[in-house]
Amino acid sequence: MCANIEVVHMTEKPAEKPLRMGVIGCAAIAARRTLPALAANPDVVVAAVASRQEAKARSFTDRFGGEPVEGYDRLLERPDIDAVYIPLPALLHAEWIERALRAGKHVLSEKPLATTRKDAEALVTLAAARDLVLLESFMFLTHSQHAFVRAKVAEGAIGTLRHLTAEFAFPAKADDDIRYLPDVGGGALTDIGVYPIRTALMYLGGELDVLGAWLHLDHERGVDLGGSALIGSSDGVAAHLTFGMEHSYRSQYALWGSHGRISVRWAYTPPPTHSPLVRIEQQDRVEDITLPAENQFANVVAAFVARVRHGVPSGLEGESVIAQAALVDRVRARAMAGLS
Repeated sequence: MCANIEVVHMTEKPAEKPLRMGVIGCAAIAARRTLPALAANPDVVVAAVASRQEAKARSFTDRFGGEPVEGYDRLLERPDIDAVYIPLPALLHAEWIERALRAGKHVLSEKPLATTRKDAEALVTLAAARDLVLLESFMFLTHSQHAFVRAKVAEGAIGTLRHLTAEFAFPAKADDDIRYLPDVGGGALTDIGVYPIRTALMYLGGELDVLGAWLHLDHERGVDLGGSALIGSSDGVAAHLTFGMEHSYRSQYALWGSHGRISVRWAYTPPPTHSPLVRIEQQDRVEDITLPAENQFANVVAAFVARVRHGVPSGLEGESVIAQAALVDRVRARAMAGLS
């Protein structure tokens, strides 16, 4: 006699539909890095790309998919867009982030989210009030080399942290580069200085004083071309930050402690094929550690999808963005006070 066997048919959970992304603006960084990452992510579909000229939008959609749209407002009106990516010039971010949020879209914006604390705080508050995701695409923060360094510091590899240096600069761009246009680009502090500033926040915390700051102003263009800042924490750690766009290329930071030093050689813009090198220097030994290569732009896209779909928090939103904007404000104010 055979026993009766109950067969239970398991039904698979339906796969979630891809996040339908619209792109507002056709910046070079979007074409080189972020749009390839969006197009490669299986949980994302590029649904539309907007430009002020349809031909430019079409040049992007021919490569990455979606429909070309003439005009940013027209893209925000589309019901088939769940979220938008905004790679516009820095001084246009706040306006179009606000418009996108009011249109009910989640937003992934190029850094900086806003150029002042007041604007950053208003945007973060608006996103929270509308239950929408607002992430700043500060890609270097998602690279695991920094988590590795934080872990080593926490383990005591360099003892007690005493000093931080962070440097990000590159050679001059073409004369028509948006960084030289004060009405949209904002200059070196807004576009480049945020990298070492965010590094200081990452390792020293949010209670920081600006002890000194300097900006090299190009009075003819009306923008700053570079600068430095000396930052101090409440527990006596100092940070010396340098940035600019009139230098040979440099992209690194170092943490100096009571028993050693740890440095990241290519901190901010490593290509996807680059295997990061972290150096730990102690009194009697030097150790070079090579880490796996990874695509930090793909990491940002994955973090955005995880936040929208599953509420997974990231370090690219909320209070951390406000703290960054506030520190930029204080560096700018200190530098301008010294020039008056």
